Amino acid sequence: MSAIRARPLPAAAAFLHRLTPRTLRGRLSLVALTAAALLMVILTVAFNAMARQRLRHQADDELRTRAAAVATTVDTSGRTVRILETSNDELLDANVWIYAGGRLLEEPPTAGPLTREADALARGGGRRCITAGVHGSLRLCSQPVAGEKSDATVVTALDLSPYRSSADTLLRGSLALDAVMLACTYALTRLAVGRALRPVRTMTDQAAQWSAVASAERFAAVRQPAELARLGTSLDAILDRIRTLLRHERQLTGELSHELRTPLSRIIAELDWWRTRPRTADQTHATHKVIADAAESMRTICDTLLDDARGGTLTARGATQVLPALRDLAEAMDVPGDLTVTADRPQLVAGVPPALLERIVSPLLTNACRYARTGVVVHAHHIPDGVRVEITDDGPGVPPLFAGQLFEPGRRADPGDGHGGAGLGLPLARRLARSAGGEVTYDPGHTPGARFVISLPAG
Repeated sequence: MSAIRARPLPAAAAFLHRLTPRTLRGRLSLVALTAAALLMVILTVAFNAMARQRLRHQADDELRTRAAAVATTVDTSGRTVRILETSNDELLDANVWIYAGGRLLEEPPTAGPLTREADALARGGGRRCITAGVHGSLRLCSQPVAGEKSDATVVTALDLSPYRSSADTLLRGSLALDAVMLACTYALTRLAVGRALRPVRTMTDQAAQWSAVASAERFAAVRQPAELARLGTSLDAILDRIRTLLRHERQLTGELSHELRTPLSRIIAELDWWRTRPRTADQTHATHKVIADAAESMRTICDTLLDDARGGTLTARGATQVLPALRDLAEAMDVPGDLTVTADRPQLVAGVPPALLERIVSPLLTNACRYARTGVVVHAHHIPDGVRVEITDDGPGVPPLFAGQLFEPGRRADPGDGHGGAGLGLPLARRLARSAGGEVTYDPGHTPGARFVISLPAG
């Protein structure tokens, strides 16, 4: 089946699309201008229609007034209609036709084609008005004159040019007023929308300037209208989630680098030792085994930390013989000094996988061996709801003022004490223990040295 091609926009639609404003301010201003234009058109049409109707009524009133004045000069008391002579006949006779029945008695000197319109109007009888398109635009009205023995009809005509000129002037004036009103509407709308959107621009600039991790600024801290306040609260929640994700990512990166440092150091040391001078086949095989074990340990570290980072809690529970696992870990660490591993019973089972137990104990054991003066004691014993592992050293201990910050990531009591470390091992051990339903605590009452206690669920 051939692919369906999108048909291009018509030229008119493409032109309108190019004319559409790109900004919200411009679009709102265009909407307001369009609505105001429609309203102005409706009002202008209605106003001018009413004005023209009113001017026509005024013309009809003037015609009937003239007809009533002419009717006073028509005598209908006898059997025949007579026209009385009065002063100012020229003014009264201008554009006036007088009929007796259907017979024309008097007409204007220069009536011409208008007489036919007046005849038709007189024959129709009654009070009627028509507009004739003769000599421009004229309005004719008939006025019956009733008598005792005879009837007459007076027809008057009026040039509508002055009235139409007034109507055209009103139309032009209303159009000019509409243009001014539309210009003011557009300008005021842009000004109002610009002022209303000014806080949004400010929030945009702030979002571009603030650091997603380091800054503690908040949008909702500034008083804003209700709509912008809700937007600020939503943006603050998004920023908090971003900061949390970035903090977790940075924490995971630090923990991985911290935990992978030991097996990497073993690999580098074995390679340096192997390359210093020729080795026998057994020595080379032993070196390969150490490197393979270290690589396997690195893979286990990555799997354990990544699984914990994805779920936050331990989903796949396991069971581990505590005493053999602690002895294997002590041998693998190859630490100098006296390291003793004991247990109150040989069959102690913890409800965590072996790799997780290693990652919980390893930072605490490394820390104890680093600061111990003569030896480290690791003792595991049974408790009612699980297993307890105590790691004790005879080093200088933890300063009392620093005990509250001991499990905070990146914190060290004395960064210049000559020992390496990034302050991530203890927080990692506690976090992994809690993910398995356990805990890691520090015993401040133990002296001299330091004692850390690991509590784990039973297997």
